[in-house]
Amino acid sequence: MPDSFNGWRRKEKVVVVMGATGTGKSRLSIDLANWFPAEIVNSDKMQVYHGLDVVTNKVTEEEQCGIPHHLLGIVDPDSDFTGSDFRHLASLAVGSIVARDRLPIIVGGSNSYIEALVDDEELEFRSKYECCFLWVDVSLPVLHSFVSDRVDHMIEAGLIDEVRNIFDPEGDYNQGIRRAIGVPEMDRFLRAEAIGADYQTRAKLLDEAINEIKANNCRLACRQLQKIQRLRTLSGWNIHRLDATDAFLKRGRESDEAWKNLVAGPSSMIVRRFLYDDEHLTASINSGPTIVSSALSTAVMGSAVAAASR
Repeated sequence: MPDSFNGWRRKEKVVVVMGATGTGKSRLSIDLANWFPAEIVNSDKMQVYHGLDVVTNKVTEEEQCGIPHHLLGIVDPDSDFTGSDFRHLASLAVGSIVARDRLPIIVGGSNSYIEALVDDEELEFRSKYECCFLWVDVSLPVLHSFVSDRVDHMIEAGLIDEVRNIFDPEGDYNQGIRRAIGVPEMDRFLRAEAIGADYQTRAKLLDEAINEIKANNCRLACRQLQKIQRLRTLSGWNIHRLDATDAFLKRGRESDEAWKNLVAGPSSMIVRRFLYDDEHLTASINSGPTIVSSALSTAVMGSAVAAASR
């Protein structure tokens, strides 16, 4: 089939999962990739670096469920990885995924990276791909409580040792992975530890560091939310909001059911319509026809029907 029809260039489909830190973006992307033939592209500016898996809250190999993840832990931790670097590597990853008749799912909290990719100066990405934006949202008070609890779990999982292992009194906290929340906050504690400060002093500094990590994560969530709200006002950013608050308020099986009913299930239907809905395709003709390869179409339709019936 030719690359254009009546002067319109073909566009492939890309799903973008957005949200503040701790809202379940990775969980949703994996849910979708289990239902659709997809691969995931990380757009978190700290998770792109190698190392500090606990500090940066990288999705574990077990959690990945065998789904290919791109741009996750691939960059030297001391290098300066920019938005331009992300745009270049993400474009290559998306292109390779599409070439294999798979659906690219871009996921991460670094909205500046996503914007740099989608709205590059030459609009090259927009000329090739049509995007479906999914926003996992959680009420800020509920999210702040969850993020604070998550920091406690990260401490239990080895955050202190991770930061201790890369601690350098001459290290630059404005470059590379040392910018990650959880690293600069530990500086005073680790310096006191290095000079053999007494237990009471170290305990006080550690407590202050943990509280600062929690506060900075909450501030990050607020900034990310503000950026998403700004993007929603821009042309071409039709962002679907999914309120996951109730799933965070519940526990155990009830929480999982709420996640399925409020986030995962609706998201799968949005993506299915994005890929196949006749009304959607008719509407998109105004900006040029958008198609999905026949191999992907057949595979995804079967997956989506199965997901909807669960």
